[in-house]
Amino acid sequence: MLNVRVVKIGGNALDNPAWVAQCARGVSKIGPAVVVHGGGQAVSAWSRRLGLPVEQQDGLRVTTPEIAQLVEMVLGGPMNRLIVTALRAAGLDAIGLSGVDGGLLSAQPLQNGTALGEVGEIVNVRASLLQSLLLAGLTPVVAPVTPTLTAPVRLLNVNADQAAAAIAAALGGGAQELLFVSDIPGVTIDGVTQPTLAAAEIETMIEEGVATGGMVAKLRAAAQALGAGVRAVRIGDLEMFVHATAGTRLLAAPPATAVQPA
Repeated sequence: MLNVRVVKIGGNALDNPAWVAQCARGVSKIGPAVVVHGGGQAVSAWSRRLGLPVEQQDGLRVTTPEIAQLVEMVLGGPMNRLIVTALRAAGLDAIGLSGVDGGLLSAQPLQNGTALGEVGEIVNVRASLLQSLLLAGLTPVVAPVTPTLTAPVRLLNVNADQAAAAIAAALGGGAQELLFVSDIPGVTIDGVTQPTLAAAEIETMIEEGVATGGMVAKLRAAAQALGAGVRAVRIGDLEMFVHATAGTRLLAAPPATAVQPA
């Protein structure tokens, strides 16, 4: 079994070609990887151009049928090709995929998420397809546009952080680490980047407004991955490709309190 890292690339820096190129070089140095990407800024920009609403709840996009089509076009088209091109320029044999290709991902509408519209959650990952591509020396680059399992089949907008967590969980013991890479150094509290954060603290942070916007979805996805058995999860910037301690490491359980000798 390959020791694979799942790398989710997102954030505002996706609009910066130099950052994307630097990120691709980082991925090329960490061994076998599955790359999952977002592209929310591009989707929002196109939505505004087309006069479509831009609205989010807890970091998830409110997705009308028209916006679902736009997400498919932007993420499955130019965003995916941008990252594949950068990875190939960095020396990796990257191949672009969406959740539709090869039945890679399947989703169901988000439970209790009717206000979000055409938003889904992953219910199945064809991990064997990713493993076959990795064994062939390819680097899969996944756009998280995902069909429903049941008829009539329609495409749902799946949050890229959640898709990355589901893919890391589906790879089981083969997933060495899940990295959420953007242009922020980690999870910050009162302006201080936290070296570690217990998954048990996440919902409290959200309730108290410490975590907001896109970080809400990212933290919940990190907790989901840890709960599914992924060995290590970090949130941070490009330094994570260089230093094993960079970013914020999410812990499945609170750090153990040292027992003082009697």
